[in-house]
Amino acid sequence: MRGSAVAGAAAAAVCALTVAVAVAAPPAGGTTGHLAVRPAARADAVAADCTDPEAGLRPQTVDGPAVQRIKDRGRLIAGVDQNSYRWGYRDPASRELNGFDIDLVHAIAKALLGDPDKVSFLAIPTNQRIPAVQKGKVDIIVRTMTISCDRIKQVAFSTAYFETGQQLLAPKGSPITAYDDSLRGKTVCAAKGSTAEGQLKKDSHGASVLTVPNQLDCLVRLQLGQVDAVLTDSALAAGQAAQDPSVRLVGKPFTTESYGVAMNLKDEDLVRRVNAVLEDYRRGGDGSPWMTAYRKWLAADLKGITAPPEPKYRD
Repeated sequence: MRGSAVAGAAAAAVCALTVAVAVAAPPAGGTTGHLAVRPAARADAVAADCTDPEAGLRPQTVDGPAVQRIKDRGRLIAGVDQNSYRWGYRDPASRELNGFDIDLVHAIAKALLGDPDKVSFLAIPTNQRIPAVQKGKVDIIVRTMTISCDRIKQVAFSTAYFETGQQLLAPKGSPITAYDDSLRGKTVCAAKGSTAEGQLKKDSHGASVLTVPNQLDCLVRLQLGQVDAVLTDSALAAGQAAQDPSVRLVGKPFTTESYGVAMNLKDEDLVRRVNAVLEDYRRGGDGSPWMTAYRKWLAADLKGITAPPEPKYRD
């Protein structure tokens, strides 16, 4: 173990397993779709010709059944992480959830309900993000979730609110140099259900693969010497390196991935409404809410970003 950094991360991991986050119960029966084309059929059609999964539905501010459901309840139910430093994590002093993703949730709640604090947060493991949306446990997932051709068959996404790529995290002095054959004979950790796990299934470069429920669990395994490297998004890896100065990012990001807000396929009106929120969140240049959140949470570890990703639309 590496002193206080290990203890802090381990404590955070225990916290992630033991802290219960109170949420309002979703209404019985779910939401009745109002589309001429079934959402699942629409998603299958889009995914069948998936050349640009980040292309979303154009923004609208008209309340449909999903938005009305949230308004009738009086609270937004958001699935988030509580142990990804800088993105969604529980501050050990205040016990409050903080981070880039958390700020975005508050912005969505304010737009829908007029109050950024009308949110019930639910901590969701990486591999439970899609089931939580499909089963109606949450209205939205804002949890560093990559938009992909496979996932758009299962959930609906907003337009992209952040761009990143897969990158390795390893101890300083490690012989691992990049996502290449320097991994042969090593053990690499990835969160179950993540795009990193999918990448390692395609090509592990001769490494053994260990999967865990959450990203922070990988950092703890790395600190304990149980794995040799972690594969995750560079945005998350930078936060983990900030938590523990004995580890570093190695190689360069070798994919391009976009984070989106995930919602139920039936909730097309909510998708369009969230995209309207994102339009406002990006607007304003250097003084936009997006850039303000970037400087507050990410700029120290992810330098050089000058603007949010441009939205793409398919309709």
